[in-house]
Amino acid sequence: MKGLWKKSLALLITLALFFGMPMSIFASDGATDTDSINEKLGPPIVVYGGTLTDEQKNEVKRLLEVTDSSDVVEYEVTGADIAKYINGDPNSRMFSSAKIVRQEEGNGLTINIVTPENITEVTKDMYANALLTAGVEDATVDVASPVKVSGHSALTGIYKAYDAEGETLDKERMELANEELDVATDLANREGMSDEKVSQLLTEIKQMIAEQNPASKEEIEQIINEQLDKMGISLSEQDRQMLIDLFEKMRNLDIDFGKVRSQLEDIANSLIKNAEELGLDEGFWQKVANFLSEIFGALSSFFRGLFN
Repeated sequence: MKGLWKKSLALLITLALFFGMPMSIFASDGATDTDSINEKLGPPIVVYGGTLTDEQKNEVKRLLEVTDSSDVVEYEVTGADIAKYINGDPNSRMFSSAKIVRQEEGNGLTINIVTPENITEVTKDMYANALLTAGVEDATVDVASPVKVSGHSALTGIYKAYDAEGETLDKERMELANEELDVATDLANREGMSDEKVSQLLTEIKQMIAEQNPASKEEIEQIINEQLDKMGISLSEQDRQMLIDLFEKMRNLDIDFGKVRSQLEDIANSLIKNAEELGLDEGFWQKVANFLSEIFGALSSFFRGLFN
């Protein structure tokens, strides 16, 4: 009986873990709590889209939980900024805004999209991938917009915030990060891949680069082909070459993805939690159903034995 109790306890723990884990996945993202002032790293930085009306700006403040402007450092992202930082159109209209809370080294990068219904192209994993490429490693970033937009203004604002605060990011890396974002959105639009699957692909390629430290373009191409095969992704020659060119530029800039391996793992784990959206086949879900069936069968047998 003692052994049976141990087995049943293990089954109950497994059930608790299985049904408990998804709770955080469906929790809506809110703005970061900034009531406590970090005297070492400085106050939060808020960058507002330059096209916002006064009413919209007040709405963004509410969304980002900016209750007192004196508690944060505020900037505005303009058309000149979008041209400077990501080679965008200086006549662009910009609404998406961001709040950046700098973190201690080693804390990693956390992205919260407070208004996911209004950020239509750039997912939080795309932001994270682009920011890591640009050199932003330890921060909590909240993104919000009062209207539906792609989300590029917020990315520009993040770059401007670091620049204005004297933490200059490498311009070549920022341009490459923007190119990476363009590649991600192009793949999602042209190849019909989900945003999550595109982010997973880019993240896993970076992880392989961190592990293998490729020394040539041929090795980059091999890594990309292996990841495409592993994920069952078929790309046009044009898009395959687009990926090769992107990661070859990263190799030439000597970006050390080994340094941010833990952040890449965090992104990968976040994407795995969204397995259904990543297009896992019916066989996967059948295995889950079989697994649960076995657990419930074992529990049923156990409880029947208690009363026989």
